[in-house]
Amino acid sequence: MEVRNAIKDRRSIRQFLSKPVPDELLNEIMSDSLWAPSWGNTQPWEIVVATGEVLKKFKEESAAALNNGLAFNTDIPIPEVWPDTMKKRYKGIGRSVLDSQAIAREDVEGRNRYYQQMFSMFNAPVLVMFMLDQDVSLEYAMLDVGSIMQTFCLLAADQGLGTCIMATSINYAKMAHKLLNIPDRKQLVVGVALGWPDTDAPVNQFDRERGDPHEFIKWVK
Repeated sequence: MEVRNAIKDRRSIRQFLSKPVPDELLNEIMSDSLWAPSWGNTQPWEIVVATGEVLKKFKEESAAALNNGLAFNTDIPIPEVWPDTMKKRYKGIGRSVLDSQAIAREDVEGRNRYYQQMFSMFNAPVLVMFMLDQDVSLEYAMLDVGSIMQTFCLLAADQGLGTCIMATSINYAKMAHKLLNIPDRKQLVVGVALGWPDTDAPVNQFDRERGDPHEFIKWVK
């Protein structure tokens, strides 16, 4: 797959097949991802890959925590306030996701079913958690995590796999630390669900949108 195609065709997968990802393939993708650039070649990222029974337990407890109304507890604060333009985009993708599944705004039960699927990692057979040590300066290291995460997602797409970058995976950080045997000094940044995409699922087919270049790019000559 050409890089340009991988970038433009990659999308967030919100329904995966039950088909497992071979360990050899997963190890290849993870190893190649380590060639991502980082500030001063510091490579500050740390990674945990969860599969099998451990991931099954993680999904079950995450969904149960949501169902029981447990308050979120993240290692790194998640922004709650956005400028209007960004907020509009955020709401727009939310509408597209629900509309693709014929879930109406007033369908509380349907929305709750979807949220349970979300906190169950959309049935993905792999969850990759990116972390930083608490002694690392977050300002630059968070950029580096974004770099390796994008590299990972593109390499997965090259192999026909799907990914979904998921804040929900780190919303219950205390539980994640315990189940995945992650030391307290490690800060969970974000998780990525990985697996074979269910290409027949409408939630994986809706049209995506991006802003026009003039919204973001200023030319100076």
